[in-house]
Amino acid sequence: MTIETKPTLTAIHHVGVTVTDAEASAAWYERVLGFQRQFEERHFRSDAGGYTIVLGPPDSSFSMGVDHHPGNAGDNFDPTRTGLDHLSFQVASVDALHAWVAHLESQDVPNSGVYPMEGFPLSLVTFRDPDGVQLELIAFHA
Repeated sequence: MTIETKPTLTAIHHVGVTVTDAEASAAWYERVLGFQRQFEERHFRSDAGGYTIVLGPPDSSFSMGVDHHPGNAGDNFDPTRTGLDHLSFQVASVDALHAWVAHLESQDVPNSGVYPMEGFPLSLVTFRDPDGVQLELIAFHA
């Protein structure tokens, strides 16, 4: 009898989001979320001209790529289609969520305000990036 050990995952390293305008999206993520531009690279084994601008928080705890694909028809994001539904970032506290709401409003980013998730010990704020990708900020109640 053989007992198989499943390999483990340790963290999410990065996420890539296809956008209609990589430079505009990178600037938005820098301005709104405080990400810093880490580097830019061509898509692996791509001769079509696709590239990624890689961004992340100052502590480099993860990274996010905003991806330019030459074949992108310019359609806005649709969470009901196969692929990404939304992206959620955890923050330290509900007080931090309130600070984020104030920041988002100072950047003219429409948002949901802080609301508790009924039946769960957490609250969140939702908003959208320039292509309509829903982003969330989430905090567990103390």
